[in-house]
Order: sequence, then C-alpha cells, then structure tokens
Amino acid sequence: LVIAIVAVVAGIGGGGLFTPIVLGFTSIDTLVVRATGLVVAMFSGLISAAPLLKRGLVDIRLVYVCALPTIIGGVLGAMAAFHLAASMGASADALVRLLLGLLLLGVAYVFIRGGGRNDYPKPQPSTGLAAILSLDMSYYESSLNGHVSYKVQRLGWAIGLFVLVGFIGGFFGLGGGWAMVPVLNLVMAVPLKAAAASSGVLLAIGNAAAIWPYIVYGALVPLLVAPWMLGQVAGGILGAHLLAHVKVRVVRRLLIAMLLLTAIKLIHRGIAGLTAVEVGLIL
Repeated sequence: LVIAIVAVVAGIGGGGLFTPIVLGFTSIDTLVVRATGLVVAMFSGLISAAPLLKRGLVDIRLVYVCALPTIIGGVLGAMAAFHLAASMGASADALVRLLLGLLLLGVAYVFIRGGGRNDYPKPQPSTGLAAILSLDMSYYESSLNGHVSYKVQRLGWAIGLFVLVGFIGGFFGLGGGWAMVPVLNLVMAVPLKAAAASSGVLLAIGNAAAIWPYIVYGALVPLLVAPWMLGQVAGGILGAHLLAHVKVRVVRRLLIAMLLLTAIKLIHRGIAGLTAVEVGLIL
C-alpha cells in the first residue's frame, strides 16, 4: 500500500521500489521478481490513470506519442533478459545492474542541482516534430490556484530516450517511471507534476506489453503477484488523489529519495554479483 502511494505521487512506478527491495532482501529467482515488478508498476499506472485523466493532469496525446517507443523498448528489454540469463549468466546481469545504479545516481544529482527551475518550465515555442503534432497543454494547479501552460520540447530526442528507458525497464522489471519523469520534465519541458501523472499512464501501457515475454517464458507466478495487486488497487487510488493536491516540492523530494534508494540497491547487488562478496547494506 505504501509503495503504491509513493510510486504514484513520485511517478516512478511501483516496480521501481518493489524490484530492488525484493532483489536485495530475498533469494527469489531474479526473472520471477522482475516479472512481478512489471505487474506491480503496470497496476500502479492502471489504478491511478482514471483520476489523473479526470483532473486534466495527463496530456493523452503526448502519452500516445511516447507509448510506442516505450513499448518497443520494453519488449526488447524483456526478451534480452531471458537471452542474457541463458547465455551469459549472473555476471552480465550484475554489471548492468551496477551501471544502472550509477545512472540513477546521476539523474538524482541533476534533480538535486536543478532545484525548482523545472517545476514549471517557461513555455517556449515548440519545434520539429513537437510543433507538427501541436503538443501544447495546460492543467489546473491547485497549489497555485491557476492554470499552468507548457509546450513540449525536443520530442525527437525524447523518443530515442523512451526506447532506452523501455528497454532498461523491461530488462530489470523496474517499469521505467524512475526515468520517464526526468525525460518528460528535463528534456521535454513538461511541468513536474504533469510529468509524474503522464508517466503513470505510460507505465500502464508500456508494461502491459513488456510483461508478455515473461508470461510466455513462465516467469510470472500468480501467488507472488496477487498480494501486491491488492495493495496497488488501494494505494494507486490514494496516490492519484494525493498527487492532485500535493505541492510540487514534495513530489520532487519524493522522486529524489526514490531514485537514490533504487540506485543504492542496484549498486549493492551489482558489486555483490561481480565480486562474489556480499557487501553489508543497512536500509
């Protein structure tokens, strides 16, 4: 329940919390954990989608544009997970985990250094593909008691990044919300709260496709998934209502905290897998 609430508010997807925690503290098969993590993230997005759409926080046109590259990357990432598990063993998995953890530290650092300047980016004229598709949007910001308008920037770069985010999310079972929010906010100039809301809907669409290779290979265990689904239903609804009213500063702090937590878990597991030495970690 708590993971679902925090995941929706921060826009990172429940898998971004579930997968590192379970991989860090249990001996459950990694493919099973990653499959479950994708389901957790998917349900987080599904449950929160309706109230977020009703409040106008989600630009559905932008979601459609970003969903296709995310789906392609997610399916390829899930297929790569099984290929590497069969051909290269745990060492390759540990190395990618370590690199991903370092990447998340970098993203968290950018948000920490960026402060509040991207909470409500100043609208600039759209160019290129974003201008052709007229991806302009506004939403009502209750904490400011007014509407916030924005114009999507650098859509071409973002599409390539969403393929990469989808691939990594599908491979690790993290969903991808941990990186979708930075791409939407820092690259595409979408206000942070709208970015968190849109990432939740993207998670629901992208993970629904990425989970299929895990189902085909028999890595999805219903007994492990069912308890988390119940928590996601209640937590997703509560988180969606909270997101519409919480101050953007709180969203940013939650996002930074979750990025750092995920990074520490991934780095810890990567080092342990590469060196065959368990590194003590208290969290």
